[in-house]
Amino acid sequence: MGGVALDDGPSGVKAPDGGWGWAVLFGCFVITGFSYAFPKAVSVFFKELIREFDVGYSDTAWISSILLAMLYGTGPLCSVMVNRFGCRPVMMVGGLFASLGMILASFATSIIHIYLCTGVITGLGLALNFQPSLIMLNRYFSEKRPLANGLAAAGSPVALCCLSPLGQVLQYNYGWRGGFLILGGILLNCCACGALMRPLLAPKKPANELDGMPAVEVKKPATKKKLLDFSVFRDRGFLIYTIAASVMVLGLFVPPVFVVSYAKGLGYEATQSALLLTILGFVDMFARPLAGLVAGMKSVRPKCIYLFAFAMIFNGITDLGGSQATDYTGLVIFCIFFGISYGMVGALQFEVLMAIVGTEKFSSAIGLVLLMEAIAVLLGPPGAGRLLDATHKYMYIFLLAGCEVTLSAFILTFGNCFCMSKKPEDPQAKLEMAVTAAEREGLNCVGDGGDEEPKDGEHAKEKVTPMKESGEPNTETSL
Repeated sequence: MGGVALDDGPSGVKAPDGGWGWAVLFGCFVITGFSYAFPKAVSVFFKELIREFDVGYSDTAWISSILLAMLYGTGPLCSVMVNRFGCRPVMMVGGLFASLGMILASFATSIIHIYLCTGVITGLGLALNFQPSLIMLNRYFSEKRPLANGLAAAGSPVALCCLSPLGQVLQYNYGWRGGFLILGGILLNCCACGALMRPLLAPKKPANELDGMPAVEVKKPATKKKLLDFSVFRDRGFLIYTIAASVMVLGLFVPPVFVVSYAKGLGYEATQSALLLTILGFVDMFARPLAGLVAGMKSVRPKCIYLFAFAMIFNGITDLGGSQATDYTGLVIFCIFFGISYGMVGALQFEVLMAIVGTEKFSSAIGLVLLMEAIAVLLGPPGAGRLLDATHKYMYIFLLAGCEVTLSAFILTFGNCFCMSKKPEDPQAKLEMAVTAAEREGLNCVGDGGDEEPKDGEHAKEKVTPMKESGEPNTETSL
């Protein structure tokens, strides 16, 4: 689990680590920004919606909650669709859904209508874009994958810094209906990003001739691809990661939700309090690519899981320290350190998952992980809110969040140290190594022998045929 699974991608296609991959990275950057920032950006319209439909703030808050629930909870559905149809078609359809939901919501006549359109339809559309974009990023990058993940994750704070002011401008000039309509048009860019996700194609095989002799042909048994591969649950590394990530999410999103209210509770005005999120987002923007750059270093990457655990502990300790803030300066310092640790976690979480399960199973693994995290996302902030209602002190919810994130770091670290022995070798990989050795031996025999006739009792060549049912390569000797 501590190592990195560097595979060649689907169908033996090696990740190019560049070229068109930079276009894929740009598309993933935009999609990540829309997926994580859009639920927060919609909140600028809440006051208008409260006035329009005569509802409370808790009623409008369900819009963002449903968006996040769809983004996380539909993970297995996205995995099935990607494994069935591929990433590009799924993302194109998802872009249409995301745009259509906001356009329909602009004609809403009740808050329930907005729940269904903005929450369910747009949320599903963003989910159908977010997960496939990460899968394609994993296929296009291998050696440079940590840096690519860090750059793609930076799309979240960048988009948040852009979409929130844009939403305020749209609301001021066009009202919430016009703002929703324009945002729906902007979300059509998800289709353009989906069009960038060009599938990797296997290179054409050259003529297999060497000195007039046919080269060895290796036939692999055809395997039917599963729509949702539950075999990842047999991987102890995946189980430990899933448990740790679910515990982490319980407390990870609590401080950004309550830090502004924390400042207001200390007596600071709304504008000054909102500046804290700007500081947090600005630091987060630079922390993510830097974390990816560090994780990609040769000396760090084989143990990137421990860097991820360090980021979680750093985040948890920051929450514990922030609970003791008594003035605005203390909250500013908290936001700076929280932005660094939060950015590190955001840049490394999917990189570590990719390293654990590899390319072939990542499409199923990420869907199952997001489903587990969806439960924690729905329980974390509301649970912290109940604690605040009971104690009326922000200190306790920051302490709770810090303890949850720190606990997840210990689960990941000790699980990796004590529960993970040497990872068993993959039988398929052992088979491929055996076949490769047989190929090499056959080619050497042809190259060294030249035109000489084989001696009696020696093998002139070895032909590799499909495996037997026992799993051993079957060889036939011809004189």
